[in-house]
Amino acid sequence: MATRSRDDREAKRRIRQMEAKRALRQEQGKRRKRDNTIAATAAGVAVVLAVVLQLTVFSSNPTEAEFAAAEAGLSSPSASPAASNSADIPSAETAAGKTFTGELALNGGVLGMELNGTAAPQAAAVFKSLTDASYYNGAFCHRLTTSETFGLLQCGAKSEDGADDANYRWGPLENTPADNKYPAGTIAVARTGNNAYGNGHQFFIVYKDTTIPADQAGGYTVVGKVTSGLDVVTNIAAAGLKPGENANDGAPVAPVTIDSFSLK
Repeated sequence: MATRSRDDREAKRRIRQMEAKRALRQEQGKRRKRDNTIAATAAGVAVVLAVVLQLTVFSSNPTEAEFAAAEAGLSSPSASPAASNSADIPSAETAAGKTFTGELALNGGVLGMELNGTAAPQAAAVFKSLTDASYYNGAFCHRLTTSETFGLLQCGAKSEDGADDANYRWGPLENTPADNKYPAGTIAVARTGNNAYGNGHQFFIVYKDTTIPADQAGGYTVVGKVTSGLDVVTNIAAAGLKPGENANDGAPVAPVTIDSFSLK
């Protein structure tokens, strides 16, 4: 009887050990699955953060405060839109219902341009006013993106570092794509991130079909299109970026300047 009792206890002990090992393996499996999910989520957040930091601040490089805010909550510290802060902003009525055509000359190459005052009257009024004042003559196209699904040239800065006049800001957003898609040839307005009244002097020319995720303010105002000469921009893009820049986003390898920009 004593021997059988010891055998029974040993059998039960082994069963408990087996059950404990099985439970441990199940817990380890769950932990690995959970860790993989967390890793995938973290990688996804990193990608989203990189996209946000790349895309939502078009008129200048992100400030330290903007970078910190984006890293913390993917939002700008100045997310609340304010009214246009410059007395130089023309009335949207000066362009409403009108179509402006003209030419943009970059490094000797010429693009035909058409601005749509029906779809984006405020933006068309601003750019007509600036071109009439010869504001863009000698300005830089300081930023080029060259990734597979994201291609644009950003223009209108008075210095090669892309800085814009913070005292010239206007809005609201107009004619923003509901699907976040900007076809090749699109001319859109650059702005600061998460600010519907963060438009300034700068604009960007899309040279390949591009998707730009909307931020808290929305998308980017499409003011017009290139009607001819888009190869001028694609050739600039084909030359690549200045050495030392990010892989797909930075200054063109050769400085790009605006010879002239006229609209009528």
